Amino acid sequence: MWPFNRKGPSGFSGSSTAEEVTQGIDGTGLTALVTGASSGIGAETSRVLALRGVHVVMGVRNLSAGERVKELIMKEAPNAKIVVLALDLSSLSSVRNFAYNFNALDLPLNILINNAGIAFIPFKLSEDGIELQFATNYLGHFLLTNLLLEKMKATSQENGVEGRIVIVSSDSYKMTYHRGIQFDKINNERRYNSILAYGQSKLANMLHCLELSQKLKDENVNITVNSLHPGAVVTSILRHHSFLDGLLGLVGKFVLKNVHQVSNNFKFFFDLFCSVFRAMVCYFLYYRVLPQRAI
Repeated sequence: MWPFNRKGPSGFSGSSTAEEVTQGIDGTGLTALVTGASSGIGAETSRVLALRGVHVVMGVRNLSAGERVKELIMKEAPNAKIVVLALDLSSLSSVRNFAYNFNALDLPLNILINNAGIAFIPFKLSEDGIELQFATNYLGHFLLTNLLLEKMKATSQENGVEGRIVIVSSDSYKMTYHRGIQFDKINNERRYNSILAYGQSKLANMLHCLELSQKLKDENVNITVNSLHPGAVVTSILRHHSFLDGLLGLVGKFVLKNVHQVSNNFKFFFDLFCSVFRAMVCYFLYYRVLPQRAI
């Protein structure tokens, strides 16, 4: 991890962990929803949020895996507030069911972290007949955000605390089809390229962020929308490419971030909630590690 040890203006470096950059922050009274929370960045983000007192709702495709993550967090923080709900972002009906079940909890919603994603998979259609990477990475999160937006608006209005929507994108948004999003060829198997299709879904994430951010600003709604590139990270995202996944696991620990370190990007969730930390310079905004393509 030597390339990431240089500290930036925030006092942190690319090898700083989420626990380190959120040390001393109290998120009590906040509710956060994290998608893809059963592994990788989502699991670590959920863990650190829970350690800081945030009520965490974990949206997971695999309920048993999600419950295992919850158990591990509860062992570390017995008083943590965590709910695990089923969520398959490739299925529009699953997204609607999740939103219904979340609203049934009668919780506020301060933070929505659209983290879940798949990458570089062979061509496949979702149950709704949409190319799977586009369906999972973009459409599922787009629908989820829309279904929960009124809840977030109500929460920010009632407690006066600015809401946050965070969309995890990737530098791969720069590597997509020649003319950008191919709406008329989304499901064209003959022209499918798994890398470009991933970039297409990440470009859609970025455009969603920009458009929603402007829309909320025009409506004078107290919610901000941010998109981020988490950096090159050792996760299971290359599980559909066994050779690359094995190579990543072998050498990645020496040159890439792990999930504990990449989750420090999410520190800026708290900066607008905790006045004592308002003056802190956010690592994500002011310190970037060496330019890299997303994995």
